[in-house]
Amino acid sequence: MVDLPPVPAPEDPEAALAAVVALRRLAARLETEAVTEAVEQGWTWAQIGEALGISAQAAHKKLAAEVRARRGR
Repeated sequence: MVDLPPVPAPEDPEAALAAVVALRRLAARLETEAVTEAVEQGWTWAQIGEALGISAQAAHKKLAAEVRARRGR
């Protein structure tokens, strides 16, 4: 397991907000990579949407273009 640095305190807004940005970027990358793998494994957009807590249509709209681009590399 990776040792993570401590979470910045809200009393240090510059550090806390930088951490929020970093976490969002990491979450977006993980989401895209996981969805790409799911599509490659044959998951439907309905299954992906359910796993993400959104509709199939929302999942497709949000991620399909990036998945296509990654698969085409």
